[in-house]
Amino acid sequence: MARLTGKSRPRLRNAQATSAGGIVVRVGQGRHELVLGLRRLDRDRELWTLPKGTPEPGETIEQTALREVSEETGLGVRIVEPVGEIEYFFIQERVRIHKTVHYFLMLPEGGDMATHDHEFDEVAWIPLDEAHALMRHETERQIVARARPAIERTLPLTMAAA
Repeated sequence: MARLTGKSRPRLRNAQATSAGGIVVRVGQGRHELVLGLRRLDRDRELWTLPKGTPEPGETIEQTALREVSEETGLGVRIVEPVGEIEYFFIQERVRIHKTVHYFLMLPEGGDMATHDHEFDEVAWIPLDEAHALMRHETERQIVARARPAIERTLPLTMAAA
């Protein structure tokens, strides 16, 4: 097997990136549901993911999360509490990017998912127990699992049924 030498090995620059997003939840049909967005990658592949995006100049992480979630889902939302962050690496245009995404537990306050922006092909309420199987990114599955106690504390199913 050939090995690249120092001169012929492509050098990647390193960079940092930050985003913020939300885990938007409600009780529907007696169970917890969360909002996921669908991106059709090609004819045979699709990606269900949490809404998130990049800060604009001068925005706080919380402001970014509220704006991005509203734009990408069409919903008006409010933050309940921070859930945590995920980190991952990707390469784009010969740059190795270390990305941190801050997530917040959110509740919907109106809006219309039919008005979501172009970032997603579709936006849907997905039962919390089914979301894990749809979401392809392990880091997003982990942050939703980490949010579950806060979801159950914020929206107890026993109160929602009453």
